[in-house]
Amino acid sequence: MQFKALLALAVASALAACAHTAGTETAEAEASDSAAAEQTSKKTTEIPVATTPNPLLKASTLPYGMPAFDKIEDGHFVPALEAGMAEQLAEIDAIVRVKSVPTFENTIVALERTGATLGTATRVFFNLNGADTNPVRQAIASKMTPALTAHQDAVFLNDGLFQKVDAVYRSRNDRGLDAESIRLIEQYHLGFVRAGAKLGEDDKATLRELNKTIASLSTTFQQNLLADTNDLAVVVDDVADLDGMPEDAIAAAAEAAKARDLPGKYVFTLILPTGQPPLSQLNNRDLRERLHKASIVRANRDNEYDNKDVLLKMVKLRAKRAQMLGYDTHAAFSLDNQTAKTPKAVNDLLAKLAPAAVRNAKREAADMQALIDALGGDFKLAAWDWPYYAEAVRQDKYAFNEADMKPYFELDRVLEDGIFYMARRLYGLSIIERDDLPVYHPDVRVFEVFDLAADGSAEPLGLFLFDPFARPSKRGGAWMNSYVEQSHLLGNKPVVGNHLNIPKPPEGEPVLLTFSEVNTAFHEFGHAVHGLFSDVKYPFFSGTSVPRDFVEYPSQVHEMWATWPEVLENYARHYKTGEPMPQELVDKFLSTQQFNEGYATTEYLAASLLDQAWHQLTPEQIPDDAMAYERAALEQAGVDFDPVPPRYRSTYFAHIFAGGYSAGYYAYIWSEVLDADSVDWFKENGGLTRENGDWFRKTLLSQGGSAEAMELFRAFRGRDPVIEPLLEKRGLQ
Repeated sequence: MQFKALLALAVASALAACAHTAGTETAEAEASDSAAAEQTSKKTTEIPVATTPNPLLKASTLPYGMPAFDKIEDGHFVPALEAGMAEQLAEIDAIVRVKSVPTFENTIVALERTGATLGTATRVFFNLNGADTNPVRQAIASKMTPALTAHQDAVFLNDGLFQKVDAVYRSRNDRGLDAESIRLIEQYHLGFVRAGAKLGEDDKATLRELNKTIASLSTTFQQNLLADTNDLAVVVDDVADLDGMPEDAIAAAAEAAKARDLPGKYVFTLILPTGQPPLSQLNNRDLRERLHKASIVRANRDNEYDNKDVLLKMVKLRAKRAQMLGYDTHAAFSLDNQTAKTPKAVNDLLAKLAPAAVRNAKREAADMQALIDALGGDFKLAAWDWPYYAEAVRQDKYAFNEADMKPYFELDRVLEDGIFYMARRLYGLSIIERDDLPVYHPDVRVFEVFDLAADGSAEPLGLFLFDPFARPSKRGGAWMNSYVEQSHLLGNKPVVGNHLNIPKPPEGEPVLLTFSEVNTAFHEFGHAVHGLFSDVKYPFFSGTSVPRDFVEYPSQVHEMWATWPEVLENYARHYKTGEPMPQELVDKFLSTQQFNEGYATTEYLAASLLDQAWHQLTPEQIPDDAMAYERAALEQAGVDFDPVPPRYRSTYFAHIFAGGYSAGYYAYIWSEVLDADSVDWFKENGGLTRENGDWFRKTLLSQGGSAEAMELFRAFRGRDPVIEPLLEKRGLQ
């Protein structure tokens, strides 16, 4: 698209969010540092005037149209965004002024061609603001989010434009068009209707104000969260308090302290979810408690960064907007355009899973309490104890310590001998690093991706940017984004990026990953190939342009390859000796795959249920006390088990209040139904083979949104999905 990004804003109201905010839910990391707290300061930051010609106002001359990051100044963004909006409005005005009968070419295809400058500027700016923010970019986001929201309304509430789209829509089956073109008409029409095109003029004016305010609140929520997260980083004075932590983690904490000008101390920044990685290692219970309590109070301290009022206002305005558009609640509005379709379908799935998950969690808690008692601990298991004693129970039951695996997971080897090896075997890809292309941060690497034919020839496919490390300027989580979207109509090949939040060790030290970080890397590359393999005519359908509760499915499938024997053997080698991971260690790890699954499923479901609880409210039902409502909602859903807090509490639930997952956090488990069933298909058909990869690519990964999502699944699997593989995977039979 050029137009598609604008439509996404109108439908999802997620302007500043990337398409995949969460990435895999097993390993998200919140980059934070004191410097970032300054970046999100409430003080006004002056937006500079550019000193060089604006590269965002013309097509990039770099391979694949990759942005010229070395030439982009912060002062370029506002002029490019403003010029892009003006340009698109002029292009749309030209479409409206056409006197002849509306046709597919002069209306729908013409819309697909609009907004080239705006599409480039928005993708580059918002991707950079997430991956490498600074005070100026924060100020630009605050300034331009309302302006862009108003612009989207100027497009989608343009009655003259809608009448033309509607005319093409009503005669779509009489025009001799192919299936992709008919679907394009239908999706445009749906987008206009969902954006309010059928409303009267007074209601349209009200909707414009609602959209603008919601967008501003979302930006405020994210900036508050980043600032308070940075402020709550835990500082430790004495290394003795870090007993139990591995040396590389202690060194990383020392480096974080140095970055804050705290030499001799140790700093632990908070990752995005409630659970913090050091909790599984620290022997010091008081420090574990301190770290956990810092995590759960984020943006909930009645200070200038408090998000309670922000989220209450947002929930109420979303509910009002939904009712204006003909839906009872925001959840009903949001889900109507997903594969789930209704709140009832989501509620039924979550209700089916939650009781078994909580039962499993309580059994796990009993095992840990028994160990605490046996060790003479005179206390009741608390949330900050769970990761620590879960690890102890796992070592006792399985003689397995996850820390033993880290020396075998060196980042470069995981990437090149694991992920890229998988891509070569499964899809026939050749991935070659390019060090001649500009990047936006020194940590970023660029790779060119080629399709290898049977005769050995290579066809250029696109570019892959890899940004692995946490830093003060980077938002939390792991995600994929697109800088250039594939389209035969526009002649574009894809440029995509993966972003992780791996703690960066001191200079010269190896980058050793946890298995969760390895799994995240495989997951995010699944999103990347979904973008890279796109083979559609219209940019509207490019890559990951699928429903929110379907988009995680292909990436979750790719997690299977992290432990596939042939792949694991190729990359899991000791960083010093090169020796493969001992089979005994592999077997012990695989035997623990369902261990602690009650905890993992319960914390996820609690967050999903909390999301639905907020977004299934009518405007009249919005509470005055956010935290009291949160407690009541968890209790009513039966997931209020104190040792297992929700993966996100409301004030730091960025997925739903600062990202595109409002009423959609259930999507991970919904997609996992498809994922688990698809993993069974791969196993039934021989696993890691080019034939299997080509089938997955042909029937699903290359299709983007050009067909209904479940049609794509059925084309791949040969039938509708079944839930039994998921229940078995999570131990919920």
